[in-house]
Amino acid sequence: MRENAVEANICRQVKALGGVAWKWISPGRQGVPDRICILPGGRIIFVELKRPGRGDGRSPAQKKVFGILERLGCTVWRIDDGNDFHQRLIDIGAITLEPAT
Repeated sequence: MRENAVEANICRQVKALGGVAWKWISPGRQGVPDRICILPGGRIIFVELKRPGRGDGRSPAQKKVFGILERLGCTVWRIDDGNDFHQRLIDIGAITLEPAT
């Protein structure tokens, strides 16, 4: 799977929850995550997308920005799989699983 396919999958998931997944471009600042996902209720998640199977893959600038955002209390995820993103949304309570009946 290509990085843009993972990105499209994540955007669909966020939209299905009623949120937005905006592309983040910050002139003059290298290393910002690819997407700002804003979910209902005000939860904001910064997402750096990577091609599956490439290890960490973050540049030194990306690692620095991750650290800055995390020290500020932000949620920052490195994602290379739409299923991983979905599971993380479940883990933080953004998606609730209906009990089987």
